[in-house]
Order: sequence, then structure tokens, then C-alpha cells
Amino acid sequence: MFGLEKLLPLGNRPRRSYGARAVVTGAGSGIGRAFALELADRGGQVICADIDETRADETVALIERKHPGKAHAFRCDVARREDVEVLASFAESLFERPVSLVINNAGVGIGGKRVGQVGFEDWEWALGINLWGVVHGCEVFTPQLRAARRGGIINVASAAGFAAAPSMAVYNVSKAAVMSLSETMAAELSGTGVAVTVLCPTFVKTNVARDGRITQQSARLADTLMRWTGFTPEHVARNTLDAHDRGQLYVLPQLDAHVVWRLKRYFPAQYTYVLGLLDRVLPQDNSPATDRTSVTDKTGV
Repeated sequence: MFGLEKLLPLGNRPRRSYGARAVVTGAGSGIGRAFALELADRGGQVICADIDETRADETVALIERKHPGKAHAFRCDVARREDVEVLASFAESLFERPVSLVINNAGVGIGGKRVGQVGFEDWEWALGINLWGVVHGCEVFTPQLRAARRGGIINVASAAGFAAAPSMAVYNVSKAAVMSLSETMAAELSGTGVAVTVLCPTFVKTNVARDGRITQQSARLADTLMRWTGFTPEHVARNTLDAHDRGQLYVLPQLDAHVVWRLKRYFPAQYTYVLGLLDRVLPQDNSPATDRTSVTDKTGV
């Protein structure tokens, strides 16, 4: 499942990431910004969508230094279907053709509380961005891609989607749903010329642990793990685009994600038991979340 696609010569596959007419959500920082910069380096035009227009403008400015006229900022709250529909209309008008690559990257971090302690407000907030944001992007842009009979969709999920770590239920649920959505779309779009890839990283060096709704102790732990074990956003974006060009469905950039994937599938009872022990051993953190604002940065577990 992982790695066999690399045996297929890239020259025999469409290189969708080169010269793309691309839309990237959450492009104001982190992996989203890295995707936008890499796509511009590959000769593409990029619409950098973000709820924070200042961050989107910063990404565009970085691209413009090397590739004048290749990037455009657009303010978009992916949790609002109307915003994504306007984004699609803007893209088609700007490119004068349908988009050829959509990267549903916008997302937020949330964690540190067990089910029953999270609260419905946080469930609705996080699922509105992490899940509904991807649903909106797929539902709105897929008809354009299908009609063009060529292109791609990259959905940014997380290894959290299958790792099921305790005190991360909201995040886990949102990313598991994005994985399932991507798998379903890959089947539905098979043979149409439209490829689907789902990115499932563990730790990536972004600021999501500081910007999301994460308890203070959990945020400190995540920040430490990102610094010591995290990949750079540029590395993840570059490898994901290459994998998408090869036709890969799953992209697990780090070794630890592969290890967790296999442990859970080969030893499910033992895996769950160990997670339960971990949940009981680690001290519970009832501190407030680090932030209550919406952000568009992205990471994995």
C-alpha cells in the first residue's frame, strides 16, 4: 500500500503539480504556505486562500519575489460554504479555465481534554473547519475537476486520523473523516483523470499547537515534539506533491506514522491497551485552551 507507487516511473504519469492552476486553503502559514511556494516554483499559478487575509498577502509577497503575477490572495473561511463557493467562482474567473489542483489544507489544532470534558462549542468549531472545510472544498471543486477530466485533490488529514490518541477525540474524529472522504473520492474518481491524495503527517514544524484550542500542558508537549521530531513544512509539501504526481492515495511522510499504522492493524487489542495505560499515566490537564481564535495553520498528531 505504501511505497509500491514509487516503482512506477514518474514519466508515465501526468505531473499534476507542475504548471498547475491551484487553490490552496490555509495558505497563510505552515504547510499551506509551503504548498503554495512549491507550486509556484513548479511553474503554477496559486490562489492563496486563508481566513487571515494578512497572512495570505504575506504568502503572495513571498511568491512574487521569484514569480511575479503567479499568486493571488483570497480571504476565505472554509467553514462557510458560501465563502468556498465564492472562492471557486473567483478561481474560474481568474484562470479563465477550471482549476487543476485543489489542496484542502486549512485546519486547526485542538486537544488536551477527554470526551465529556470537551464541550459542544469546541466540537462544532473544530469540525466546522477541519471536516466541513474539506467537505466544502471537495463538494464545490470536484465537479469542475471531473468535467475537465484532469487534475487532482490533496486533502490534508493527519496520522491522528488512525492513531486515536487519548484526549484528542475532536481532532482524531475530524482527521479520520477526512481520510474516509478521500478514500471514497479516490474510488469515485478512478478512471476520470482526477487523482486524490490524503496527507497524514505526525509532527510538522508549524505554530498550530500555539494557535489552536489546546490545553497548556498539551501545547507544551506538542511544541517540544515538533521541535525535536517534526519535519519542516517545505519537506512535507514537496514530498506530498511528488507522491500526488505518482498517483499515491496515502502519504505518510514520517517513519513513526508508518509504525503506528502497522501496530494498530496487526495488534489492535494490544495497541488500544497501551493507549489506555498512557491515558491513565499521563497527568490530566484541566487548564484552559491556549487560544480561542480560529487559525489556518496545519500539522498532524
